Amino acid sequence: MRTSDVLAGLAGDAPERLSIGTILSRLQDRSFAIVIVLLGLPNCIPMPPPIPLICACLLMGIAVQIALGYRAPWVPAFLRDHSVARKDVQAAAAKAIPVLLKLERVSQPRLLWLGHARAMQIMGILLLALAIGLLTAAPIIGQIPWGLAVCLLGLGLIERDGLFVLCSIALGAIGAALSASFVYAVFLTLTALI
Repeated sequence: MRTSDVLAGLAGDAPERLSIGTILSRLQDRSFAIVIVLLGLPNCIPMPPPIPLICACLLMGIAVQIALGYRAPWVPAFLRDHSVARKDVQAAAAKAIPVLLKLERVSQPRLLWLGHARAMQIMGILLLALAIGLLTAAPIIGQIPWGLAVCLLGLGLIERDGLFVLCSIALGAIGAALSASFVYAVFLTLTALI
């Protein structure tokens, strides 16, 4: 089943309230990838400093779990038991499904090495590198390439599309170059002042 089908099923037969734990278990192996995309999205536009920091810290936790071989995100019990109203689940699905349908038209399972357990651990290490890059990004616009890279990685995992993952690596390299340029510019400014 494609992710849009999973979300439609989740929203269609939801009880009056749905716990976070139930949502994660229904999303199955896609739960990591969807959380990754949700944490990457706020960084795709210029954001004030605390937002990239919070997203980066949460992404590092997710990355460590993937690298350690977890099959689904570990969530503390108080969050796992927290429930969401059916209408909120349906509203979120209504916004997400059209975007996913567009994505599913251009994406397909490619470079299928993503399905192997060792490849998922490598994805965890890659996500950790992207999260550290996001954490150290230049202020205001520096996090945009990192945010896009995180989203592409999550989308590649959702759709089993290795090409998306390769594109996320390329965007991560662009983000690293921008961050290095920012650090170099600060260094030159400081040395000129001394």
